[in-house]
Amino acid sequence: MGLKRKDLLTMEQLSREEIDLILHTAKEMRNVLKRDIKKVPTLRGKTVVTLFYEPSTRTRTSFELAGKYMSADMVNISATTSSVVKGETLKDTGQTLQMMGTDIIIIRHGMAGAPQLLAQSVKAKVINGGDGFHEHPTQALLDMLSMREKLGEDFTGLKVAIIGDVLHSRVARSNVHGLKKMGAEVWVCAPPTLMPPGMEELGAKVTYDIEEALRGAQAVMMLRVQLERQKAGLFPTLREYSQYFGLNSNRLKLADPGALVLHPGPINRGIEISADVADGLQSMINEQVTCGVAVRMALLYLMLGQKGE
Repeated sequence: MGLKRKDLLTMEQLSREEIDLILHTAKEMRNVLKRDIKKVPTLRGKTVVTLFYEPSTRTRTSFELAGKYMSADMVNISATTSSVVKGETLKDTGQTLQMMGTDIIIIRHGMAGAPQLLAQSVKAKVINGGDGFHEHPTQALLDMLSMREKLGEDFTGLKVAIIGDVLHSRVARSNVHGLKKMGAEVWVCAPPTLMPPGMEELGAKVTYDIEEALRGAQAVMMLRVQLERQKAGLFPTLREYSQYFGLNSNRLKLADPGALVLHPGPINRGIEISADVADGLQSMINEQVTCGVAVRMALLYLMLGQKGE
């Protein structure tokens, strides 16, 4: 069974059943990654394009590897080296790619809603690789797959703390949508200047006290401090931020014994997370990278290798 929708644009649009299907499929894809020869013919003859208007290492590379492991033809397009710099619109770029026979386009864009605009303009399938401060659905899916590996498939009553720059985090929004649908209790914690309005309406519990967020949590997701925000005066100094909102080994003791530590990367060591915690036994940061490839393989398979009903 494939996904019943043409595009994957947000976690908000996915049902619990669809999330479950993607995660179950991704678990199977992890078995492919364990092989000596990581190659299956599933998507032979399919063309996948990554269209990135913002820099990316993890997301772009994992999508590229996911496609190659499944024998798809992969094409990478960077906005800085394409006709975009000549003034070509997103719609025109998408239609050009479609006329070249592209089956699926993975887009990252600095403007919220750009993937939706592209999806409406092309018959090719579209995956949102991150849009503005809106959503990053594949990151949330890989985070949930990472949690499932250690905490089991039932998230009912699971306390997950998301801590850091929530205001500018598309990862936080996607995770709140996804985790709530799977039954988790989601807490978000940030300085008041980095907490967006409306998080309660999404179903999250809001706190400005990191100890309250950590207390009894089974999973702790730290968000990257976007250093450029410090220049905007949203918090006084990096040292003060780390003092009040950084995760260290002492603070981690407030969470459940063995609580998982996650981070979408890249991490700022010594700012939002201490080096000993980032490299510690409870850290899932490296596992998240592997889960990212597995989730993206699952999505390509479900969207291209199978016909939706």
